[in-house]
Amino acid sequence: MAGLSACSDSGATTTDSEGRTVVELWNIQTTEPSKSVWPERVKAFEAKNSKVRIKLVTLENDAYKSKMTARTSSGKLPDIYHTWGGGVLRQQIDAGLVEDLTPTVSPMAPTFIPASLKPYEFDGKTYAMPIDIGAVGFWYNKALFAKAGLTAPPATWADYLDAVRRLKSAGITPIALAGKEKWPGMYYWAYLSMRVGGVDSMQEAADAEDFTGDSFLKAGEHLKELVALEPFQKGFLGAGYSTPNGEAAVMGNGEAAMELMGQWGPNVQADSGKGIGEDLGFFPFPAVAGGKGARTDVFGGGGGYAVRKGAPQAAVDFLKFFMSPESDRVLVSEAEMMPVVKEAVGALTDPGLKAVSETLGRATGFQLYLDQAYPPAVGQEINDSVAALIAGTKSPEQVARSVTQVAKSQ
Repeated sequence: MAGLSACSDSGATTTDSEGRTVVELWNIQTTEPSKSVWPERVKAFEAKNSKVRIKLVTLENDAYKSKMTARTSSGKLPDIYHTWGGGVLRQQIDAGLVEDLTPTVSPMAPTFIPASLKPYEFDGKTYAMPIDIGAVGFWYNKALFAKAGLTAPPATWADYLDAVRRLKSAGITPIALAGKEKWPGMYYWAYLSMRVGGVDSMQEAADAEDFTGDSFLKAGEHLKELVALEPFQKGFLGAGYSTPNGEAAVMGNGEAAMELMGQWGPNVQADSGKGIGEDLGFFPFPAVAGGKGARTDVFGGGGGYAVRKGAPQAAVDFLKFFMSPESDRVLVSEAEMMPVVKEAVGALTDPGLKAVSETLGRATGFQLYLDQAYPPAVGQEINDSVAALIAGTKSPEQVARSVTQVAKSQ
């Protein structure tokens, strides 16, 4: 992202042949049902705002990232565009390309689930409107837990390790893991780091470009304890996530008791395997004894919409409409999105997603996915090094040093 061009207006306001203000919205809703809901929401807005036309530009995830990198480098962003927040949005803000939405969001803030705003807040200002939010936690098989004599999900890391032992003693594979894809294993290290050092320590390490602190070393040691119990399915190092016989299929076929995954977990399990129906439950990542982080601190992410600097007022007006309680209820009930507006929570019907939403509602801290929160090279190094730790080829100290070295080279 080096060489970004700073400017106060990265594109001119345009009008169509009917004299309507054209607002270009880049989105990534390429699959149903959201693919159909987005145009419906646009038509609903246009029906109330006859002098505005919302031009939807829909791109697949990877193509979107590639095109946005080029548009950011040129300093010409779309009027409204999808963002995951974190490091990339910060780079765009620093280049003077993003509108400060604080005056718009502040009056609406009490209506939002607080965690949904966190990825877009920098230096006391808000630069995007959330449209979706989720959390990573443990999806578990209640029937397999009962078979192992476990009557409740573990609340502490020590209890979690004990649950793994009891599941193994009962002849049950404790955890499904896609070792080949690396990012699922990173979730363990990220959550353990948060539980040991607290949410603030994650950003402090990034700012200092130093991940050799106590919280990251202890996180590696705790993860090494888990790996030593051999809790994963056979062949996990070569397993993908949604591939045949991958992590989701192992869970979906009832062949493992747990997986650490985001709110999309149940759908992918059902698509990849048979699905385990009412036996599927959800619980937050356990607390670590003596750690500064709370069990109510959440690791996850979602999506939001940012506005280019100098965009027409109609762009902001659309976002206010799009994330009103009425509209968010439509996104939740018809587009299967996770609610970001408190009044839309009631539109959730799936028990598992309700549990995720309740976890977010109780969140005392929120950490964005590390590959979004940190520069891409740092996030990739975390994935690679943690995968090596799980495979037994790197120590906790080596992981911390490798990540720090990459962070300092950025």
